[in-house]
Amino acid sequence: MSIEGDVRAVALRGREASFELALATRATKDDALLGMASALLASSDQVLAANADDVGRAEASGTPANIVDRLRLTPDRLDAMAQGLREVAGLPDPVGEVVRGSTLANGLELRQIRVPFGVVGMIYEARPNVTADAAGICLKAGNAVLLRGSSSARSSNTAIVQVLRDAAVEAGLPADVVQLVPGDSHESVKALMRARGLVDVLIPRGGAGLIRSVVEESTVPVIETGVGNCHVYVDAAADLDQALAIVLNAKTHRTSVCNAAESLLVHADLTQTFVPRVVEALTEAGVTVHGDAEFAAYDGVLPATDDDYAAEYLSLDISACVVDSVDDAIAHIRRFSSGHTEAIVTRDQATARRFVAAVDSAAVLVNASTRFTDGGEFGFGAEIGISTQKLHARGPMGLTEMTSTKYVVTGDGHVR
Repeated sequence: MSIEGDVRAVALRGREASFELALATRATKDDALLGMASALLASSDQVLAANADDVGRAEASGTPANIVDRLRLTPDRLDAMAQGLREVAGLPDPVGEVVRGSTLANGLELRQIRVPFGVVGMIYEARPNVTADAAGICLKAGNAVLLRGSSSARSSNTAIVQVLRDAAVEAGLPADVVQLVPGDSHESVKALMRARGLVDVLIPRGGAGLIRSVVEESTVPVIETGVGNCHVYVDAAADLDQALAIVLNAKTHRTSVCNAAESLLVHADLTQTFVPRVVEALTEAGVTVHGDAEFAAYDGVLPATDDDYAAEYLSLDISACVVDSVDDAIAHIRRFSSGHTEAIVTRDQATARRFVAAVDSAAVLVNASTRFTDGGEFGFGAEIGISTQKLHARGPMGLTEMTSTKYVVTGDGHVR
């Protein structure tokens, strides 16, 4: 059988499993999720050994350190994956929720209710934790999931998916509610993107090239996630100690994630006070600053280009510039932002309100680190990705975003 045939066979099995999953009770789904969490921890040696193989190959091939960090699993990260599954189990089931309802003038009862998509395809790079996160969220929302991770994480993903499938069966669900898409070549990705009618929606999660390829080539509907050129703007009215802590956390807490800050904007009134402080602090933390003339006056700061201001570094680098006003900060963000997350640090509520209203990104934070744009931090449980589009889903995508709706109309012999 061709790779396209193999992928379509997997998708067909997912479609069949989705019919059974759609009828599952919340108790059954939650039992499966809790069983998956326990099974991951019980199989930690197996999963970590598989991951060590992936990491070893990546390091031997010269993969950049930030990508290796995304790929690597540790006991703590495995614990976090299990905890994410437990948290999803504890969330309300969105399936069957009545979005709106009314009794029409003719007596018909009208309800719009949440229903699963059916089959969700995930195409993603590195991060094997996404395998468990996506499987858990899709299952709770009543969807079968087809997982196409990168070849660099094939050993990790194979081990994780086997654990999840076994736990699903133990809970009374079909194993095929969670499946790996076969193949490591781009042909298997293309086959998944062309499985219209078998796959209801695709979600790409990774770099700009991957996302653009899926959006432009897929015949299956796509929920677009985006790269994260996230900004922190320090206003003239900022608490400077607070601002310094936020900038450092947003940039250095974990550099390889999409909600890490990549750009720093500072009000001109703070050129002599905050700029030298933040340059010194960032430099001491190992961050290379790519700055405009005001920043480049300090040792170690590299001159910034437009490419720097547009970059998602995913490393210990940050672009920086001084702006004359909040409106100039907004204009800079509109030009260079990827629409993911922007933050303002200020004690002036009017300025904060203006920034929030004018900045068109999936998340806007006031006096808080960009690192909070995360499904877990928002209380959604583990997320399936962060959408930067404006249709259906935007921001961290949790359970609700993995559902559609249908109308249920109940009559008593009504005819038109």
